[in-house]
Amino acid sequence: MNVKTLTGIVLLAWMPLEAQPVASDARPYVLAVGEATVSIKPDQATINIGVVTQGNTAASAAAQNAKQTDGVLADLRKMISNRDQLKTTSYSVSPNYQTPKPGAPPTISGYTATNIVEVSLDDLAQVGKVIDAVLQSGANNIQRLQFGLKNPQAARSQALREASVQARANAEAIAAGLGVRVVRVLSVEERETGGIRPLQRSMAVAATQIESGTVDVNAFVTLKVEITQ
Repeated sequence: MNVKTLTGIVLLAWMPLEAQPVASDARPYVLAVGEATVSIKPDQATINIGVVTQGNTAASAAAQNAKQTDGVLADLRKMISNRDQLKTTSYSVSPNYQTPKPGAPPTISGYTATNIVEVSLDDLAQVGKVIDAVLQSGANNIQRLQFGLKNPQAARSQALREASVQARANAEAIAAGLGVRVVRVLSVEERETGGIRPLQRSMAVAATQIESGTVDVNAFVTLKVEITQ
């Protein structure tokens, strides 16, 4: 697991100690931010497998699609384990239009049926084999291949720790530059950063050798600290 701590954007909210009279509960403070990214090898892959068929009628397009999808699902069930997930995410039958001549109204030339099946794999070594198998058994559209984490909490906690350390270091640096010191932490806030950045790949053909790379888990923390001379 690799950790990349980025220098956060540092914001200053400085209230001079000799400023005009303010409310008694107001305290001079600075705001600092810290950001960290933990890069970790994924342990899960999700593949969106599509079967797209056409026919002169909606019924014929749907029938052909059902036949090809049955072949795809039969092969998938032979390859996946009980831990893996297999589900249909979308299905549609829609008309195809053509324009006979310029200015003429479009007419229906046929129908397209689309069935998208999502497969989740815990064994990343199976990814290339699954793609090859389904393309041979009737699938003709690999819409998406995404690598992620089954349980990202450990990596997320590490990223938050690193971001918090970075924010505190930034606050100390600001205080030192101003000739003051940090008294205590007034508040800390986790900011939304998109969290996990899964690796996504769009594919149109089979690829036996698939490199999963790493998944980035990000954390962004804003720290408010009281300062004094």
